[in-house]
Amino acid sequence: MVRYADDFVCCFQSKEEAYHFFLSLKQRLAKFGLEIAEDKSKIIPFGRFATKLSRKEGKKKPSTFDFLGFTHYCGKSQNGHFRVKRKTSRKKMSGKLRQCKEWLKANRHMDVRMIMERLRRSLTGYYNYYCITDNTPMVDNFRDKIRGFLFKWLNRRSQKSSFNWDKFELFLKKYPLPRPRVKVSIYELRDEINYIL
Repeated sequence: MVRYADDFVCCFQSKEEAYHFFLSLKQRLAKFGLEIAEDKSKIIPFGRFATKLSRKEGKKKPSTFDFLGFTHYCGKSQNGHFRVKRKTSRKKMSGKLRQCKEWLKANRHMDVRMIMERLRRSLTGYYNYYCITDNTPMVDNFRDKIRGFLFKWLNRRSQKSSFNWDKFELFLKKYPLPRPRVKVSIYELRDEINYIL
């Protein structure tokens, strides 16, 4: 069982154990007038044999699950062994992009140094949480989208466009956005979290 506050993931050896636990959990919570959030709860095959099982059932890939802002999926290590991999949940990424876009739209007339400082802080916070092993492509994608929003809304500060793309690149050399790099390596944490690897 891996838990954080009231969110948790339970792993079982067999499907029967999983269903037995799920039923028992519902009954136990009901005694206290509580319920499981059905829309957020599911039993899925996951692990070394999930790919083979999903192909048997006619699916291309095994199911995934979201936990703490990450989508967990079945992958392989460089040696070809099974490994749980993680990437930013699309829902979380979309929400953060929408928030950033709205902020840029509303504050595009602020001093450009203040805009860039705010974006740098926001990106640094995002990187500190989401820059983990396997997730760099998703974080790079997030940064690229932020750059696109910035280009769009800085160009809407007046009737006349401020930038073409070349000028914008020069602007970013003066006010650079931080680049993502892995902050947490799953491999370095292997001893502490080997129960979920």
